[in-house]
Amino acid sequence: MARQPNLDRSILEVALTALESRRAELDALIGSVRRQLGGEVSSSRELSAKQAAPRKGRKRVMSAEARARIAEAQRKRWAAARKQVAAPAKTKRVAQKRTMSPEARERIAEAQRKRWAAARKSA
Repeated sequence: MARQPNLDRSILEVALTALESRRAELDALIGSVRRQLGGEVSSSRELSAKQAAPRKGRKRVMSAEARARIAEAQRKRWAAARKQVAAPAKTKRVAQKRTMSPEARERIAEAQRKRWAAARKSA
């Protein structure tokens, strides 16, 4: 904002008085419109201030019936989820643990011994 030259105090006081009277007129007009609308409509500034203000000291209260309905719905969701997971498990074949024959283990061990011997020889 550009700086204004020093204005005389009396000029500023007159300007302030004029602006305050204009604001009073606007407030009266706004009040009139609100009364015609039934007082239900708030200004956007008031709405945003209400939404931004944190709720201190107020706790949300839920009836026992509402909690019971929510709990029952959650139990149904969990039951459906468990049913979905359990159904494919019954059709799957359970994989048996794979074991290695003693001959295969000996072949692998012998190959590893040869690799280590070659590494030691080259070093």
